[in-house]
Amino acid sequence: MEITAQSIADFLHGTVVGDANARVSSAARIEQGRPGTICFFANPKYEHYVYDNKASIILVNNTFEPKQPVSATMIKVENAYEAVASLLEYISSLKKSTKRGNRWLVCRPLSSSIGKGTNIGRQVIIGKHVKIGKYCRIYPQVYLGDNVKVGSNVIIYPGVRIYHDCVIGDNCILQANCVIGADGFGFAPREDGSYKKIPQTGNVVLEDDVEVGANTTVDRATMGSTIVHKGVKLDNLCQVAHNVEIGDNTVMAALSGLAGSAKIGKQCIIGGQSGIVGHITVADHTTIAARTGVIGNVRKEGEILLGYPAIDHKEYMKAYAIFKSNAKK
Repeated sequence: MEITAQSIADFLHGTVVGDANARVSSAARIEQGRPGTICFFANPKYEHYVYDNKASIILVNNTFEPKQPVSATMIKVENAYEAVASLLEYISSLKKSTKRGNRWLVCRPLSSSIGKGTNIGRQVIIGKHVKIGKYCRIYPQVYLGDNVKVGSNVIIYPGVRIYHDCVIGDNCILQANCVIGADGFGFAPREDGSYKKIPQTGNVVLEDDVEVGANTTVDRATMGSTIVHKGVKLDNLCQVAHNVEIGDNTVMAALSGLAGSAKIGKQCIIGGQSGIVGHITVADHTTIAARTGVIGNVRKEGEILLGYPAIDHKEYMKAYAIFKSNAKK
């Protein structure tokens, strides 16, 4: 699959500077450009790569004026950093096969329905009364339990498990081997020191435009629903416990965990390897730095938190300066 500079420029509403017929088949980082690839340049500290680059096409901002000759064809756009996301999606869509799966290798009862244009891969197991929307792409070896509902334009990669009664909204992406709706970690201690399992009777609801990373787990609620609201992005290897609620457009980096019944606000940023205890509320627009432990409610919107236990980043940096000063004595 090859696409021309002019086709890319038309898609991104950009302007070609150079050979409009230059062709590329993949994208590469600006440091690793080679013939047949397209790179993007937005950060000034990488400008020297523009002049040494072997890529066929480089995506740049409209404001960029080269100080040296550039051998690659340039495509100028309003914002190269934002445009690259659309470009990668465009390239990916051209590469992906539209071939339909072998339906005779799919286990599906008659009570379930599959929408128009949906492609099902081999060895997919679909439970009873499952509803799958239009134009979904379900890769091989996916399991959909009884009564699962999947919206339209959903991509489910190989090995995903969606347990019974869970709901997946429109335009969601579930990366390989993520698990939606496994039992929450609920056990009642007994007098003899053993534990009795508490039945997890709820479900998981992923609203529209949610992406769940590879090997991430979102547990079903004990009662009611674990809810991941619209636009949330969960990285690989994250844990979302039972009855958690995550607000619109919050992002959560890898190896982070949310304990049971935590309520996370809208447009929060949760850094990698962070942990948030259960039964607390985190205000909208909170930023939680990597490896931070939040052990109490965050009531003020827009705070930036660091450390364990989490404190305001300015207070943390003051404390760090004291620690560093004392360490030198």
